[in-house]
Amino acid sequence: MIEDRQPMKTHKVDLLNRSLGVITGVRDVVSFDLNEIILDTEQGLLMIKGFNLHVKKLLVEKGEVEIDGKVDSFLYSDVDDHNGGKKEGLLGRLLK
Repeated sequence: MIEDRQPMKTHKVDLLNRSLGVITGVRDVVSFDLNEIILDTEQGLLMIKGFNLHVKKLLVEKGEVEIDGKVDSFLYSDVDDHNGGKKEGLLGRLLK
């Protein structure tokens, strides 16, 4: 039912010229290297793939991350299934 749903928390991705990004609504940085950054966001896991990627700034209290490098793709995992439980997405299977 609609009234049973929790309000959606804010999550935003700003990307300038595929090289400088600010992501809000971040709960945690799961992992990062030069080719991939995985973030736990308010909307599920977010995998950022690219080249020469760096986490420039992490503001835990604001839930904000700044990244730079060449971004090739963003991929979100599934957040919930229709029964209200967690649905295991591609990232969930990869991180086991």
